[in-house]
Amino acid sequence: MKRLIDIVLAGVMLLLVLPLMLAATIGIRLNSPGPILYHATRVGMEGKSFTMFKFRSMHEASTKNRRAVITAHGDERIFWFGEILRKTKVDELPQLLNVLLGNMSIVGPRPEDPKIVELYYADWMKDTLSVRPGITSPGSIFYYGSCEKLINEEDPEGSYATLILPPKMAIELAYLERATWLSDLVCIAHTALAILGTMTNHSVLPLAQDRKAALKWVSLSAFPRTPKA
Repeated sequence: MKRLIDIVLAGVMLLLVLPLMLAATIGIRLNSPGPILYHATRVGMEGKSFTMFKFRSMHEASTKNRRAVITAHGDERIFWFGEILRKTKVDELPQLLNVLLGNMSIVGPRPEDPKIVELYYADWMKDTLSVRPGITSPGSIFYYGSCEKLINEEDPEGSYATLILPPKMAIELAYLERATWLSDLVCIAHTALAILGTMTNHSVLPLAQDRKAALKWVSLSAFPRTPKA
């Protein structure tokens, strides 16, 4: 049922956002020479790597020579139109193609770079690899609404792994324990609110039930306090 819903939703959403994707394509072409899409290697279901599609938001030389797999807030490698794509999450729209290809779902744990999985995943975090990764999830809402500014520019990967990854993954697992097709629809709506909230400087948190259930894997102190903008 979930796979069928994913295919239908991805197909309908692709048709609806086609003008937006066309605008993104033109904007990237006018602002930064290079390919339109960025092909990111991510770890998916059962630990298998796959290519995840995103609209490119960094200058091409930066994406080729990028060392850190986590991007800090205000990273100078991001061109101005790319920053708009990131803030509105339009850069994630090509992942609807990943859904149709079968290596992603609309709602599921956000896939991580192989380096993050290899170096920083605790055993309990690997339970998220039992399902298809998603375009959105309660964990990504937590990251998007509360944590992006916590990334340290001097050590983006280390700060992400220490401050953000444990509570984010705990929220993902908490959601997986109660996930249904109906809760997935609620998560999609919640994601839209989170994007709108970020654009208006109002943080939107994951549902209280997921934050509470996440304490099964991490302590309350693991949840960082978001610094003021």
